[in-house]
Amino acid sequence: METFTVYILYSPSADKYYVGQTHDLEIRLKMHNELSLNSFTSKFRPWILKRSIDVESRAKAIKMEQFIKKKKSRKYIEALINNDWVVEKLLISVG
Repeated sequence: METFTVYILYSPSADKYYVGQTHDLEIRLKMHNELSLNSFTSKFRPWILKRSIDVESRAKAIKMEQFIKKKKSRKYIEALINNDWVVEKLLISVG
């Protein structure tokens, strides 16, 4: 079974976070930092991986990504980065 990853990136130059999901984190990070040309993330390089959360399906990864983005909260994103218990609560919330 393929694993999917929800990830949080940080741009020190812009002091911004980015949340995404993928089935191949290594390639996706390369896209954000090197390959993509006219995207949101290409404008704020370099991106540093701050947190990755593995889940068992794309559906769950998408649901988790949307849940985080709907919060529109820097404080919540930083809590996810710094506290495993917040991640555990998120995993329970999205089922």
